[in-house]
Amino acid sequence: MTTAPPLAPSSGAPAAGRLRRLGWLWVLLAGAAAYLLVLRTLVATENLNFVPSLILLGSIVVPASVLVFAASSGRQVLVPPGLIALVAVLGGVVGTVAAGTLEYDALHRLGALPMIVVGLIEESAKLVVPLVVLLVTRHRDPRAGVIVGVASGMGFATLETMGYGFNALLSSGSLASVEQTLLLRALLSPAGHVAWTGLTVAALWAVASAPRKGRAVARLVGVFVAAVLLHAAWDGLDSVWVHLVVGGGSFAALLVTIHRAHRGPRVRG
Repeated sequence: MTTAPPLAPSSGAPAAGRLRRLGWLWVLLAGAAAYLLVLRTLVATENLNFVPSLILLGSIVVPASVLVFAASSGRQVLVPPGLIALVAVLGGVVGTVAAGTLEYDALHRLGALPMIVVGLIEESAKLVVPLVVLLVTRHRDPRAGVIVGVASGMGFATLETMGYGFNALLSSGSLASVEQTLLLRALLSPAGHVAWTGLTVAALWAVASAPRKGRAVARLVGVFVAAVLLHAAWDGLDSVWVHLVVGGGSFAALLVTIHRAHRGPRVRG
């Protein structure tokens, strides 16, 4: 009696995994192509109806690519896509509204708003939705914290960039000014809001399952204070070298944290 030869391992799953891990690249390429198409159409037709689409695409493509990278660069899905989308939307809306309101009140009370206060308000506002998610859902795997943080930072950065782009259009009336604003802020957002919030929420998530709560809380406070100081330095020091050091260091730290999240063992909180 002959036996059937063993089945060869299927290559479908590894191939699907590689395609999923490259999802950020497809988002970046498709988004950039869509932006250029809308821009070309706007210039050719001079139809202002395309301006909102241009501002939206110019604001969201790069941060969304970083979010997809954070969520899909490993072999496991650490956070459900629905929750990621919800955090991105609510994190952006709640964060920008809370920050804008607090900054407005502080400006009226102080007469001037120091950059350290701006950093403190905005970095705190971006933590509201991630903190609620941590308290009311079961998604407490510490590895998921950086993804939730990136989602909240991405939503905040997108809406803020859209506001700056719209303001550039109103103040200058120039499409070139809008393009410059969108390009600069979109490229810098992963090294700013996205990175700082991702790192802080990663430290926040780690507290829930840490065997030594005191050390974990101290680390969270240290990361948050660092984010506030980096934010203040970024806004207050108009220097290319400062932006390169702050942005490069922040983004590198974010990439390391994302890598560790996807390679680390699962820990139940």
